[in-house]
Amino acid sequence: MTDLEVLARTIWGEARGEKKEGMAAVASVILNRTRRGGWFGETITQVCKKPWQFSCWNQDDPNCQKMLEITDMDPQYAQALIIAQKAVDGELPDSTSRATHYHEYKILPNWAEDLKKTTQIGNHIFYKE
Repeated sequence: MTDLEVLARTIWGEARGEKKEGMAAVASVILNRTRRGGWFGETITQVCKKPWQFSCWNQDDPNCQKMLEITDMDPQYAQALIIAQKAVDGELPDSTSRATHYHEYKILPNWAEDLKKTTQIGNHIFYKE
C-alpha cells in the first residue's frame, strides 16, 4: 500500500463523518507529524500505522477491516483520496495551525492537558505541542 493509499484510508477511517474541511484537518495532522519526524515516524505510512495513534489502524477497532476493504466507489473514500493527493502534492492548506494531535470534542484525553488547543473543526479539537 502506498503512502497515498494509507493517508486516504486513515482520513476515511478517522473522519469519514466530517465535511471536507474536517477530513482535510486530519490529513494536516498526519503531515505535521510526518514533517516533525522522530517519535511520530518518518513517512506517512509510519505515522498513520504507529500503534495506538490512529484508532482506525488498531486491529481491535471494528472499522479497521472496513477501512482496509473500502474502494473509491464509496463517496467519502473518493473525497479522502482527493484530499490525500492534495496533501501529498503540497497543495493542502493547514487549517489546524500546525496541530499534531486531535480528539473528538465529546472526550478529553489526559494528553490534551499538556498541549495548546489550536482550533475546533467539525467534531474534532486540534492541539499542538
